[in-house]
Amino acid sequence: MPDVPAAKGTPAGPQPEEIRFFGTTWLDHDGGYAMRRVGVAIGSLTAAVAGAFVLRFAWEGLELGNVGGFVNWTVVIMFAVCSAIAYGKTWESFTRRPAPGSQDASLKGLKAIGFIGSLIAYFLRSLGEAPGEKLHRAEYERAVAEFERRRASRTGNPAARRPKRRK
Repeated sequence: MPDVPAAKGTPAGPQPEEIRFFGTTWLDHDGGYAMRRVGVAIGSLTAAVAGAFVLRFAWEGLELGNVGGFVNWTVVIMFAVCSAIAYGKTWESFTRRPAPGSQDASLKGLKAIGFIGSLIAYFLRSLGEAPGEKLHRAEYERAVAEFERRRASRTGNPAARRPKRRK
């Protein structure tokens, strides 16, 4: 959370980080927050169903191509495994930030293949809160508490303080 100097109309201190599709409405649950959550839930579920239909058409293409049962089931198992991993990684990203230098960057291709798992995780999380809201709220509250603690410890003009008496 960056500390932002007070400008016209901007409060001093840390500012909340924006969440995709929600901006900063997650902070006070205002600005159409509930409708955005409903929209995100419906949108992610619709996209997951559409993705399943696309995979179904791909399955039918493999059957028409008569590539054999081994290839058909290999593709199905690959998509199932990739979707399960993508679901787990997406769900995990809502609760903690990835460590610097972690493997998350190398899993982008796998998460793209398992896009249905990511969409389902997004759908399920949006039923309870904005995806990532709990993580962002904890970070924001920690930053505000730290800002208030720093601010309280330096109140007053240090030049106006009396010097300590010598004994």
